[in-house]
Amino acid sequence: MNNIQRICSIMLGLLLLAACSQTDRTAPMGASLRPTPPPLDPNMEAFLKDFHRFFEDSMILTKTPGAAVVVVKDGQVVFFHGYGVRAEGRPEPVDEHTVFRIGSLSKGFAGILTGLLVNEGKLKWHEKVQDRLPDFNMKDPEQAQRLEIRHLLTQTTGLPYHSFSNLIEKGFDQNYVMTQFPLARLAGREGEYFSYQNAAFCLIEPILQSASGKPYNELLVEKIFRPVGMANASCDYESMVNSPNHALPHRWRGNGWVADSITHRYYNFAAAGGVNASISDMGEWLKALLGHKPEAVPADVLKDVFTPVIGTGLERPVLQGFIDRDSAFYAKGWRILEHGGDTLVYHAGYVNNFHSEIALNRRDGIGICVLFNATSPMSGKCIAAFFRRWEKVRGKMEPPQS
Repeated sequence: MNNIQRICSIMLGLLLLAACSQTDRTAPMGASLRPTPPPLDPNMEAFLKDFHRFFEDSMILTKTPGAAVVVVKDGQVVFFHGYGVRAEGRPEPVDEHTVFRIGSLSKGFAGILTGLLVNEGKLKWHEKVQDRLPDFNMKDPEQAQRLEIRHLLTQTTGLPYHSFSNLIEKGFDQNYVMTQFPLARLAGREGEYFSYQNAAFCLIEPILQSASGKPYNELLVEKIFRPVGMANASCDYESMVNSPNHALPHRWRGNGWVADSITHRYYNFAAAGGVNASISDMGEWLKALLGHKPEAVPADVLKDVFTPVIGTGLERPVLQGFIDRDSAFYAKGWRILEHGGDTLVYHAGYVNNFHSEIALNRRDGIGICVLFNATSPMSGKCIAAFFRRWEKVRGKMEPPQS
């Protein structure tokens, strides 16, 4: 071997060593995700490190088994991190592609998906539900006749709180649950009364199939998952359990968390709580929600879907201690929260002992998503903790590079 060959061999070895070091990085609380990004604004870097320390310490204090966090700013992922393990008692760490159930964050996908079909002219918000679903009815037949598609996604059908969610939990299908709506005494007039729903919300699935000729799950893949770049996302039980890298849910028993099994619940009502996704997927979704993937989700769709429709003040508090009751609203599959002159687009999710949180400040171009594989006490605190920190540092940030 001559000198040139020796030099080339050494350089190749160094390159391979560097590549291995990027793909085998772990941290005490989980897996560090992705190669180091380009240098950040020092204030942004300090902000993210501070939030990471808070999150890592809170994971230890609450004994939360596993979680994943992504932060997007100005169209770039500026923070990815996995914490803990996929299942208590096993060594596999949560990483970028670990799949979680995201619960009611699924409603945000339904809102955007419907907005896309409206934008394409295949559907109208003011169409009557009975025009698409002739068998649909309610206790008051006149209210059933007046009910519009927009009322389903804005939670303003007039049905009582969580009508027939118990039937979803028991595994009944949508056709059967729809026959039960006439049995529910109405709590208010459509469009004027907020009451959170799962069963009624999911009437959007057969409506979208009527408008497109395609099943809801197929539409999600075609219109959102694929164009947005959500490589690990799905909307069915089989995809979740067959993923080689999925988290298990956990329940609290005694003085610790115990891994549980994944159930079929809400996969039969996918628009309300059936989406599976990794934190990598949710980073791409945040980019789209912040307007950085207009070819997939146009700006006018975002504006339409995020426009607040009705106050939710009579409902339980949202982000208690951070958002006032009279500053919380519902749009189309999304909560809109006002805080100190800021507007946050927000939703939380819970299903099968998974918990998830997503929030974005569109004016500041920043968003965060957190996925938990347990009903951790952190779940109700992490979003407020993030934005309280953000409010203190955002004025120091350099403007984004054009």
